[in-house]
Amino acid sequence: MDQFPFQIHTIQTDNSHEFQAKFHWYCEDLGIRHIYIKPSTLRLNGKIEHSHLTDKTVFYKLIEYPGDIDIMKKLKEWEVFYNCHRPHSVLKGKTPLEILRSKLL
Repeated sequence: MDQFPFQIHTIQTDNSHEFQAKFHWYCEDLGIRHIYIKPSTLRLNGKIEHSHLTDKTVFYKLIEYPGDIDIMKKLKEWEVFYNCHRPHSVLKGKTPLEILRSKLL
């Protein structure tokens, strides 16, 4: 949460097991509202599914298992590249950081 330049009020997730009671109450304890998307509504979850596909087809191919012990460092590098330097076609060639900055100004 400390990586965002704004307060997080709400988190929306699908109904997967990892987002059930324990996660839900953790969010609530932090003062963050947690809501679930309606079951079988992929259109509400399409962007995150696309992001997961990109992670799978790009990031995970860069990892050399089982010798990669510094996976957190590589994950941080990937996040910085993905959000700050990699143009996204859905954002008309801009990066997520560029879009965020334009919305905060």
